[in-house]
Amino acid sequence: MKRIFIIAILISCTILAQAQKAKLAGKVTNAKNEALIGVTIFLKSDKGVTTKSDVEGRFVFNIDIKKEYALTFSYVGYKEKTVPGLVANTVGEELTYDVLLEENGKKLADVVVSATRSGNKGETVNALIAFQKNTNTVASVISSETIKRSPDRNTAEILKRTPGASIQEGKFIIIRGLADRYNQAMLNGVLLTSTEPDRKTFSFDLFPSQIIDNIIINKAFVPELPGEWAGGLIQVNTKDIPNKNFFNIQIGTSVNNMVTGKDFFKDKGGKTDWLGIDDGTRSLPAGYTTKSNFDTSSLAAKTALGKTMSNNWAPVMITAKPNVSLQMNGGFSGTLFGKKIGGIIGVNYANAYRFQDNINNQNQLSNTGLTPFIELKDNKYLNDINMGAIAGMSIFLSPLNKISYKAIVNVKTSNTFNQRTGADYSRQDLLKGNEFAFGQNVFFTNQLNGEHSISQKLKFNWYGAFNILDSYTPDQRRIMYTKSIGSTDPYVLNISNTLSQQSGSRIFQTLSDYIYTGGGDLTYKIKQQTIKAGYMIQVKDRLYDAQLFAIFLPSDNAALRLLDASNAFTASNFGTGSDNKFAFNSIQNRNFRYLANTILNAGYLQFDNKLSDALRVVWGLRVENFDQLIGSVKKWDPRHTYSKVTDYLPGVNATLKLTQKANLRMTASQTVIRPELRELSALSIYDFELNASVSGNPTLKRTKITNLDIRYELYPQAGEMFTAGVFYKNFENPIESIYQEGSGGASLFSFQNAAQATAFGFELEGRKKISKHFTIQANGSYINSKLKDKNLNLTRSLQGQSPYLINAGLLYDVVEKGFNMTVLVNQVGKRIYLVGDIQAGAGAPDVYENPRALVDFQMSKKFANNKAEVKFTVSDILNQRQIFYQNSNSNTSYDKSTDGLRFSRQYGTTFGVTINYSL
Repeated sequence: MKRIFIIAILISCTILAQAQKAKLAGKVTNAKNEALIGVTIFLKSDKGVTTKSDVEGRFVFNIDIKKEYALTFSYVGYKEKTVPGLVANTVGEELTYDVLLEENGKKLADVVVSATRSGNKGETVNALIAFQKNTNTVASVISSETIKRSPDRNTAEILKRTPGASIQEGKFIIIRGLADRYNQAMLNGVLLTSTEPDRKTFSFDLFPSQIIDNIIINKAFVPELPGEWAGGLIQVNTKDIPNKNFFNIQIGTSVNNMVTGKDFFKDKGGKTDWLGIDDGTRSLPAGYTTKSNFDTSSLAAKTALGKTMSNNWAPVMITAKPNVSLQMNGGFSGTLFGKKIGGIIGVNYANAYRFQDNINNQNQLSNTGLTPFIELKDNKYLNDINMGAIAGMSIFLSPLNKISYKAIVNVKTSNTFNQRTGADYSRQDLLKGNEFAFGQNVFFTNQLNGEHSISQKLKFNWYGAFNILDSYTPDQRRIMYTKSIGSTDPYVLNISNTLSQQSGSRIFQTLSDYIYTGGGDLTYKIKQQTIKAGYMIQVKDRLYDAQLFAIFLPSDNAALRLLDASNAFTASNFGTGSDNKFAFNSIQNRNFRYLANTILNAGYLQFDNKLSDALRVVWGLRVENFDQLIGSVKKWDPRHTYSKVTDYLPGVNATLKLTQKANLRMTASQTVIRPELRELSALSIYDFELNASVSGNPTLKRTKITNLDIRYELYPQAGEMFTAGVFYKNFENPIESIYQEGSGGASLFSFQNAAQATAFGFELEGRKKISKHFTIQANGSYINSKLKDKNLNLTRSLQGQSPYLINAGLLYDVVEKGFNMTVLVNQVGKRIYLVGDIQAGAGAPDVYENPRALVDFQMSKKFANNKAEVKFTVSDILNQRQIFYQNSNSNTSYDKSTDGLRFSRQYGTTFGVTINYSL
């Protein structure tokens, strides 16, 4: 006990002593953005201290305040560099010096990438602009500071402000006008899989800004990167070992002018709904054992089970509260048994109320134009819960060997009530009804990484990861009432003697994905040339199961059908299963259950050649073998779909240094896009919001893309940049979502391959400091795409692609007072949201999304010696309606007087305040 007490005293004294000092830290790289390992770094003051850069090129010193220091960097083959005049003025201050060393006999500009204090907003911006300048491919970089400056609620919305990027449906990223299926995500160098159960995309709001080191959006392929993308590869890199201990807490609240303080309708729910987790309230009753036992039971037994289920068919009304959010993040660094060790941990919770004012019409094309045959008005109430945690720890076994572990768990739930009214003119019916849905998604990933510098020339990296995605939608309930148009009769319950997914249904869905990833790569340097080779394997297992039940009337009972939603399905109104009271049964279909397994084996060989002082070429080949089984393992089962294909994916990136401040990049590559598992399954389920069924297509083929890029880059001075580029893409067998019109909910959404498509565009990006306090940044893209298919009689633009994208921002900074303001503007051009089937003669034109301007504002002020910050934000100031429309002629622009309104949504303006405090 005494020894433990003594050790605790010594540790406390050490921490106290370190707390009276400041930090001097940084990273040493060369002109190819490669970390220089083992650089000798001499810290000179009244006495000298020497260290060496670690396997990541990083270094850190504890220094006294009010004392002047100088740093000297020396490394074999590089010129010695000295940086004098380094002074920390306050306790706990962190000076950051990221240094770019020049090779012997070479002359480089901007040797010191960043030389600023941690309180300076320009630090990360300058360093990452320099990284972008020296990267081996076409890329854009976002710092954690950029994320914090924006009023956006999550990282996904931040990404839309990069050149050629936008956001669809509030969360799905589109790069260069290409839909989310054409993008890919990585976390700390490890390939991530989709966080959505039914489409290929990733929710970037899982990552709080405090733990993000940077985000890199690659727009051109090199063989070391995964080959399944064509728009952008988004690499999220989290902080590792912090330079000093830290703790940060952020509390926020926000209000929306369309929902806060107003009546809000929701499911009665359970005690743990506020955590985004169902407590069993929505589970199947205890008497239900297995699907097979239920299906073989008598109709009377099934009905007896059905009447024991909860009678929650009417919503409860509350007053919508302000949204709340909480984030806590901490990090530490130190030593353990003489080994450098550090880590981060963070938790986050958000509870938000949303309201959508939606219109959902269906139009019929005739000689006189577009005429609505279904008009629906939806009031959609959503209570979103986002709760998660992230943890990471790293240890340096030696300065040249590092092991890291990171884990993320996130619960993302949307508790939805959708209230519908409208008319179906094809049946001369007025409609009213509702749907309850509780979508609970749990995402978990953990990663183990190793970085080893075997020698000055040879480096070995390896990684392993295990991901889980569990999606659970219990007791999804739908109920509809109808009456004849013009009639004075009351509404009657739309229940008959047949089983229906549209009214009286109770649906339970589960989806589980288990993903195993492993790999590694070797990097060998020979003077100014680099050879890199690697291997990756990823195995994915999926099991999807849907249990669909419906209430029906074996014989009509007009009295029961006159009851309202809160009284219709009480236990006393259920009968024997064969009388004129309500009965209960399952909707049976083998396609409501499927399994899937994919195995991706990938290897690559890549060369990074510096052919002259001005010319650098990165080239090589990636080979990916993809083995895929969907539906069933039994070949005789109609659900069985199997394929195995090998793709050879070459890539070449040439960078010509025109001057010390200007680059010209030229790239060419081949990549692929594979269908998502849901798209390949034979599953077909009715979607209430779309008023249509969504069905997969087992015959889909992968898409092969040829990519070409040319970009000019100018870096006038630190923190400033200008780029201009053009790109071309050719798609073989592009995959698109199609819509087939039908009446009474008989419409169908599915997927198909078109024969061929092309996309050509150009991008402009600039960041300029126009005065001491003002900085302007802007980017824009113009894209022209053409899709052609003679067999389908198609000639039009590619689905989801906008002809233009515009982002602009005005930034005002008074660093010495800790005050800043930002105004951000974003708009994308019209794009095809859904592909119609008018070419097939069914009369449903393509559905376009109309341009909608987004204007956001953010203002923040630091106080308490820069430890605290208050931030005020306004999101979607203009609150323009999101309009989806169909054209009756060749003019695809929106004309309110002649075009048919297909969907329309309005989200409201959100005003938020957050308070952030750091230790």
